[in-house]
Amino acid sequence: MIEDKNQPRTSISELGEFGLIDHLTQNFEITQKSTVKGIGDDAAVLDFKSKQIVITTDLLVEHVHFDLSYMPLKHLGYKAIMVNLSDVYAMNATATQVTIAIAVSNRFPLEAIEELYVGFEAAAKFYDIDIVGGDTTSSTTGLIISVTAIGEVNKNDVVYRSGAKPNDLLVVTGDLGAAYMGFQVLQREKEVFKVNPNNQPDLDPYSYIVERQLKPEARKDIVKLLKDLKVKPTSMIDISDGLSSEIIHLCKQSAVGAELYEDKIPLDPQVISTCEEFNLDSTTIALNGGEDYELLMTISQEDFPKIKGNPNLTVIGYITDKEKGMHLVTRGETLVPLIAKGWNSFKDQ
Repeated sequence: MIEDKNQPRTSISELGEFGLIDHLTQNFEITQKSTVKGIGDDAAVLDFKSKQIVITTDLLVEHVHFDLSYMPLKHLGYKAIMVNLSDVYAMNATATQVTIAIAVSNRFPLEAIEELYVGFEAAAKFYDIDIVGGDTTSSTTGLIISVTAIGEVNKNDVVYRSGAKPNDLLVVTGDLGAAYMGFQVLQREKEVFKVNPNNQPDLDPYSYIVERQLKPEARKDIVKLLKDLKVKPTSMIDISDGLSSEIIHLCKQSAVGAELYEDKIPLDPQVISTCEEFNLDSTTIALNGGEDYELLMTISQEDFPKIKGNPNLTVIGYITDKEKGMHLVTRGETLVPLIAKGWNSFKDQ
């Protein structure tokens, strides 16, 4: 983390844990009807009446999930919220509240943590959720962020990973591979900076893919879009570990197979050109890159007319019987077995 020596630096120890919480959360607003009590008591109180509740948790660890040499703290705060909300939307649910816990070392002054919380607050406002609690503690290993997201969904609208059936269509939102290629560009520029700190990177040619890495967006809009189209997916998952890995998750949970068409995978032109620059195969990047936070779903063929031509949704294949396995159909019409090679935090870094 590059520090500006001219910026004020307030030690967190001056405030203490509760003073820090009061300071960081003083501007948080309550907007959800289901929030009865937010921050300020022993626990939050929520009232969802007849809705079903979905809950998900993600942990982000410095040097494992993010690198502060190029990840601004404001963007990190935003992304920490967003990755959890993506899991809520993958259940076809509406996100309503989050709790945030952070562990922070003494190398971070108050002003740095304030930046992190500016990102939390920006995400809360954009996605219309309430921040209703959390925790702060010290760390000897850098910054750790844990976010728990809560959402609501009508019983008949919830979508699991386990509902895909043979002949269903395999559908994806947005485009794939951009976040991973943005990561590649940032990593390259970091190495250049280490050799020559006076060399400022020109990221303009990579603006889309860098933004997809540093400030991705969860597909809240897709939950509303599907409702407006009167389409309920038979299964759904968010793409955090790569398209191949997520298709395998859906197929295993649903006890089905799948055929994915290489020429149908949506790729942004900037991804294609950057893959060529790095001498990487764009299909491989889309399959295994991860951190796209798009939604992968299966829908009944009867619903195809409802989504046909929609710019947010692309049909990339279809579901088969389990015995046929899971395959990529290449541009040369060769069947290649799908393998989960997505990002694994337990591998050697």
